Amino acid sequence: MCADTSTTAYWDAAAADFDNEPDHGLRDPAVREAWAARLRGWLPERAGDVLDLGCGTGSLALLAAERGHRVTGVDRSPRMVELARAKLGGTGATVLVGDAAEPPVGEGSFDVVLVRHLLWMLPDRQAVLRRWVRLLRPGGRLVLIEGRWGESDPVGLPAAELSALVGPVTERLSVEQLAPDAALWGRVVRDERYALVADLAPARRHTEIVDVHLILRRGDEVLLARRANTGYADGLLHAPSGHVEDGEDVRAAMLRETAEEIGLTLGPDEVRVVLVLQHKAPTGAARTGWFFEAEAGRESGLEPVNREPGKCSELGWFPLDALPDDMVAYCRAGLKAYRAGHRFALHWHEPDDPVAYTPEGPGRLTPL
Repeated sequence: MCADTSTTAYWDAAAADFDNEPDHGLRDPAVREAWAARLRGWLPERAGDVLDLGCGTGSLALLAAERGHRVTGVDRSPRMVELARAKLGGTGATVLVGDAAEPPVGEGSFDVVLVRHLLWMLPDRQAVLRRWVRLLRPGGRLVLIEGRWGESDPVGLPAAELSALVGPVTERLSVEQLAPDAALWGRVVRDERYALVADLAPARRHTEIVDVHLILRRGDEVLLARRANTGYADGLLHAPSGHVEDGEDVRAAMLRETAEEIGLTLGPDEVRVVLVLQHKAPTGAARTGWFFEAEAGRESGLEPVNREPGKCSELGWFPLDALPDDMVAYCRAGLKAYRAGHRFALHWHEPDDPVAYTPEGPGRLTPL
């Protein structure tokens, strides 16, 4: 093999005799079974979507289809594609004419990308691998069958080199040496032949902090606390707030935080949810905030006090329709949404946004 034989014209001309090689046509039952056994180990046990790039006449694609997989083959040679379609007739497989480096298929559509004796011929292999990874679903798998052929003047891609290329774009990989298994090739071979199997990281469930915020009203005013000595947004005003603890519901968390921060013991019927706001910090970390409303005043006996002077330098009442500028942007956005009567909203910072509210800054509040 040599890299300059990868033109469409060459492979069109080679198609008629391509299956004469034992490991191409798999006409020998022993060779066919040897490849079928390997594929059983490389492909998922459950039926999945398999993309065979550079599928040639479709011999491996046929083995995968016979295992119940939904197979798509891609080859740049129209003549190879014609033969593959005939070989795969009746299996439900699809075979497309296209460039394996930029296959005409959608991203995130496959459980396995299977490639045999192809990557070594392609320029910019790292970019090609990144493209192939994008074709996979989370937890998907690359099966790359490669080698370094010939003993006196070998060509190809050594396993160590391919492992170094694949490692950064997948979670784990293994290399299976194939040269010692003569049944795969229909003869004894002494050069380097292997399969590299690499798995992507499985999809991880989205998790984020849940916090609670108290909109304590006194007529047209709202209570705000100035943060101090916390390491986050110190010096800025924020509504009394805190995180929901493990096993705690949001209302219980709000009642606990209210007592801990401002000394008010409220009953469940004295607070009500007025807003749910999902927020992303400039760092990219996301959280969901539940905003509760309660009424205060000397007449009701609900007068707040600063119960955490080490974390709060002052408490103060501020007009809800003329909020101060020196506030945490997240909290101010929540109060703006509350004033407008929104019940659900997003506050999605960009990486360069400040934590503090800035009057001239971009608005990041999106009502839902």
